[in-house]
Amino acid sequence: MGFAVLLALLLIVGAVAAVVVQRRSNGGGAMSDLDAEAEANRWVVRLGGSLSAFTAGARADRTAARELSAAAERHRTARHQLATARTPAEYAVVTRTALEGMHHVRAARTALGIAPPSGLSSAGQRRHQRDHVRT
Repeated sequence: MGFAVLLALLLIVGAVAAVVVQRRSNGGGAMSDLDAEAEANRWVVRLGGSLSAFTAGARADRTAARELSAAAERHRTARHQLATARTPAEYAVVTRTALEGMHHVRAARTALGIAPPSGLSSAGQRRHQRDHVRT
């Protein structure tokens, strides 16, 4: 009887230790596959929405047109990357590409004298990349 209790106790301690090790190996900032996919998708959609907010007349400014063209290219690239991504590292690349596009949208809005979109500032985007998008 004493041996069975000792064995049960050792199994419980081993299971707890395994859970602790697994959680530590995932890291505090690591994202699951689904979280990484959702985050990447959110930024691709946000970039697309930011691009669609511009009218054809707003593209008259040469600098704004160049920035919007760069943002549209990042959006196309991010959509393609999102379609083929399967791992958190691949989703991180999608997120970075979409954030680069958001940077170009911000530059276009600045060139047109329009207030930048609400949400993350450039510093906030860099902090987001550093803290949440690890490859």
